[in-house]
Amino acid sequence: MSTTPDQDQPRPLVELALVFLRLGLTAFGGPVAHIALMEQEFVRNRKWLTRNELMDLITATNLIPGPNSTELAIHLGLRRAGWPGLMVSGACFILPAALITCLFAWAYVRFGKLPELQGVLYGVKPVIIAVIVQALWRLGGTAFKTRWLVAVSSVSVVFCVAGVNQVVVLFGAGLCMLLRSRVPVGEVRNGLLPLPLFGAGSMVPVLALGGGGSFSLVSLFGVFLKVGAVLFGSGYVLVALLRADLVSRLGWLSEAQLIDAIAVGQITPGPLFSTATFIGYLLAGGPGAVVATVGIFVPAFVFVALSAPFVGRLRQSVGLGAFLDGANAGALALMAVAGWGLADSALSDWAAWMVFGAATVVQIRYRINSAWLVLAGTAFGLLAG
Repeated sequence: MSTTPDQDQPRPLVELALVFLRLGLTAFGGPVAHIALMEQEFVRNRKWLTRNELMDLITATNLIPGPNSTELAIHLGLRRAGWPGLMVSGACFILPAALITCLFAWAYVRFGKLPELQGVLYGVKPVIIAVIVQALWRLGGTAFKTRWLVAVSSVSVVFCVAGVNQVVVLFGAGLCMLLRSRVPVGEVRNGLLPLPLFGAGSMVPVLALGGGGSFSLVSLFGVFLKVGAVLFGSGYVLVALLRADLVSRLGWLSEAQLIDAIAVGQITPGPLFSTATFIGYLLAGGPGAVVATVGIFVPAFVFVALSAPFVGRLRQSVGLGAFLDGANAGALALMAVAGWGLADSALSDWAAWMVFGAATVVQIRYRINSAWLVLAGTAFGLLAG
């Protein structure tokens, strides 16, 4: 993997900062939507990498704990501008969500309720579904090189719907293609071990930092560091971990406060993990917001830095390449199932379907930047509301 910026880009860090700040402000809809937006921005528009390379990075982020779309942003920054790019891309993608969430938390503490944003989401969600569909279509055309990969992805969809853990699905899909490649497993074992072991072992000491019964900024940091280091899966897993620690074990939050915090993470752009910012502000004001945000996102930077060198290794042999092809097919299955769940709630009436159809046609016909589509959806939602 190259971490050297292109020579024809005199200010790659500035470019990274601007593009990820914009994405952080317009990336509604959760990880699968964020990934779709990044595919359009960096593969189609800027041509920074190929769809194959993007799929490899998507799969790598699914094999480590943490927020997948944020980790993908960090990977992209690392590829574009080296280690400084890693920090700039991740921080700029996170920052807008953290600031907006902090504003919501201030209003919540001041007025005792959340601002009403259902009108905005009504118009934005169908646009995001259109972006996801287009991304899945394009990535599928790249990932499904053979009928076997189509079959592996189809079976992966069934397992995803059945609730099988996403890491199990990815490794199962990869192993299916590895076995079909007839490469001895011993030749690839050492190349496959590092990625999953980052999640299982490299942050084990963090498990001891859960915090005690008494509240402090240090214990708050420990709770969110632990969550960021061990979380695989969807936002529902985040809810379960936060409830177990903050409500049941420590008693720092009520059930109602946790629900409101999760709601804010859902209705604001950027990573769902910005829920931590809201909770931190509720518990300790501005310092608490900073501590909780840093705590939950730090593991993502660490995991990407540790795993990035192994992404390139996976393509250096026939067996590892076959494994990655299968895992990519499984990753597309995860994205498709998540996108279907979003569409079920987003396309709730004929008007939403019209917005979805219009956004799809505009993308195909004019290849317009998705940020403009999100703004158009926002305007429609406000008018409809």
